[in-house]
Amino acid sequence: MSNGIPISPSLVAKVAGRAKDAAPVSSTVDASSRVQGPNNVVPPTEMTGSQAIVRALEELGVTDVFGLPGGAILPTYDPLMDSTKIKHVLVRHEQGAGHAAQGYAMVTGQVGVCIATSGPGATNLVTAIADAHMDSVPMVAITGQVNSAFIGTDAFQEADIVGITMPITKHSFLVTDAADIPRVMAEAFHIAGTGRPGPVLVDITKDAQTSTATFSWPPRIDLPGYRTVVRGHAKQVREAAKLIAASSRPVFYVGGGVIKGHASRELLELAEYVGAPVVTTLQARGAFPDSHRQHVGMPGMHGSVSAVTALQQSDLLITLGARFDDRVTGVLSSFAPNALVIHADIDPAEISKNRTADVPIVGSVKEIIPELLDACRARFAEEGAPGLEAWWSTLNRLRDTYPIGYTDTADGLTAPQKVIQRIGELTGPEGVYVAGVGQHQMWAAQFVKYERPHQWLNSGGLGTMGYSVPAAMGAKVGNPDRVVWSIDGDGCFQMTNQELATCVINKIPIKVAVINNSSLGMVRQWQTLFYESRYSNTDLNTGHGSVRVPDFVKLADAYGCVGLRCERDEDIDATIAQALAINDRPVVIDFVVSADAMVWPMVPSGVGNDAIQIARGMTPDWEEED
Repeated sequence: MSNGIPISPSLVAKVAGRAKDAAPVSSTVDASSRVQGPNNVVPPTEMTGSQAIVRALEELGVTDVFGLPGGAILPTYDPLMDSTKIKHVLVRHEQGAGHAAQGYAMVTGQVGVCIATSGPGATNLVTAIADAHMDSVPMVAITGQVNSAFIGTDAFQEADIVGITMPITKHSFLVTDAADIPRVMAEAFHIAGTGRPGPVLVDITKDAQTSTATFSWPPRIDLPGYRTVVRGHAKQVREAAKLIAASSRPVFYVGGGVIKGHASRELLELAEYVGAPVVTTLQARGAFPDSHRQHVGMPGMHGSVSAVTALQQSDLLITLGARFDDRVTGVLSSFAPNALVIHADIDPAEISKNRTADVPIVGSVKEIIPELLDACRARFAEEGAPGLEAWWSTLNRLRDTYPIGYTDTADGLTAPQKVIQRIGELTGPEGVYVAGVGQHQMWAAQFVKYERPHQWLNSGGLGTMGYSVPAAMGAKVGNPDRVVWSIDGDGCFQMTNQELATCVINKIPIKVAVINNSSLGMVRQWQTLFYESRYSNTDLNTGHGSVRVPDFVKLADAYGCVGLRCERDEDIDATIAQALAINDRPVVIDFVVSADAMVWPMVPSGVGNDAIQIARGMTPDWEEED
């Protein structure tokens, strides 16, 4: 069994020491907390290890799993067939199972589950596991392994998946004894879903699956040292309120941890009470409503001028569930140079990792935000609320002067931004939007209005091409009553579109908008800007004026989907409306768009955020804002 720690012991010691100094623990949840699920009492019963896996999943409350069988996991697929509580979705590639489990977890808040066999089946899950690790998605990956006697002999389809995934999981288990299965399954779900969420691997040998042991439920989980801080230290919270009261240019810097912590309502109440501007990172879109007057945009490399400038010119960052990612900070040494930092995060390893926190608070934002609100009320009652009129005057001027927008394309083809904007406007905030990676991802973050958490899914940390279609599939299984859009690029779509077959067979009617610029769009943009328009190996030949290999409409038809194509601006709304009216099968729309459209604003790599460009060679007029 691996310890799941992807860093050296010396660095672990440094991180632990830093967290200890930063934020004393006031309240924790230990590993003896009740097991996930209804906690039914199952008396001791003899069964095989495979039956124990399925029964454990049932007792944990799992209703949907995504997987693909093979030799080493086949013993478990037999009793899975008899389960009346678990629906298994047979994918066409194990990576699709992993991303589907992610999408399911992201919209439901529950632990997603994927299953694969040993060797190549398990290694095909690695990208999805790494993706879940980077974006803190609760997921349990169950893999079969060769018989325990064969481990280390290079047996057929043997791979050390525990060793392979150790750096990219919260924890990895190798189970060789059927008697351990109930406890390990309970521990895996506990680890995946508590604290900072993340993926857990459970690798089970074939002989552990076929042998017999006693199953009883609930098991006692035993994880020495695994303690999750829940409540923030009261002194630290009071110090944070003190800084907020004294600030004249505060900003709520909101990360994906607010969505993972289900703290959006608490954030809204605190933000409205303090009156400070709010920025939501790529992973936090929807944590605070876009339509709210205090929302000033998304920060980062392709964030709005108002959001990027708010962080740069602030005197206090109220950081909630964010990690000072390089795409947000730009050159770290120049990021928010005059700001003090309050940093609240459930993962003590994130505190002061990239930016030193003046007031660190370790704990769940769900608990910390109400505590901070109470502390602010007490502090404001004594000293009065901070005066933010001048700060808002600056930010409102920036917001009005430099809104997110786009211009018509030089070649006369459809602007991809217009397509995505209309998808969002015609579908509305009750839909779910799942992006791939690249230009279309940034445009989807910019031009769809996000009003609620769990409305937006994307591969933010790892940047996985091929994420969108299977993640949308998982999201639709988790939210069957919502419209789910996969907004994908023509490059990303070709990596995992085989899951359209899964969607058709299992009646999962997602809608796929292929933003087809006939190229690897973001790579092409960088080649335009930084490589003198030398387009080395970025033309995909799928769009306007090309041989169209593949033809996405014919591909959709071959899979049993509805295939549509839109090449004119005047047809955009009608095509989207046609897709929205079809709910008995997946719909794939080939939106043929201009290859020359670029994502703006942009902070070029390797420079500070003050160098933000609103178009090629154009920067905001800072003199006007002083």
